Amino acid sequence: MKYILSFVGVCLVAVSILFFKDNKEEVNEDYLRIYVSANSQTSKDEEIKYMVKDAVVDYLIPYLAFSKTKDEAKEVINENLEKINEVARSVLSANDVDYGVKVSLNKEDVPLRVYDDLVVEEGVYDCLKIELGSSQGDDWWCVVFPAVCFVSSKKYENIEYISKIWEIINNVT
Repeated sequence: MKYILSFVGVCLVAVSILFFKDNKEEVNEDYLRIYVSANSQTSKDEEIKYMVKDAVVDYLIPYLAFSKTKDEAKEVINENLEKINEVARSVLSANDVDYGVKVSLNKEDVPLRVYDDLVVEEGVYDCLKIELGSSQGDDWWCVVFPAVCFVSSKKYENIEYISKIWEIINNVT
């Protein structure tokens, strides 16, 4: 009997691990995320991370403004990956920094984030990933679609973005 209970316990643990592993690998289809990873945790690298974030967000706003779905937003980003890379490199160059930039659109494991009234659970999301230099500093995370992080861009702070998906999400929560 002792062996049967042990076997059942091991099976329950194995099934739980597989269940949670499979759920974690499932991509959340509601959001398209963005993150910028600083070269290091020095104040200069952290400041540059925010300058890159502002420049990329300012660049993407007019392109993503007409995206009605996450797939449309992903397509816009895919078509502009090289330009996004150039925008980031220009910020580094303007600040006399010679480390590189890597820009990609991947599935990434993202931590829980709270944006005002919106809670975005941790999980796997499609992400525009911008890695600065050795990418050993803190990350800046936000949501590209719907355009949660774009409403906070200084240059566009008086613009109101309207998204039917965003309205639906807010009405449900």
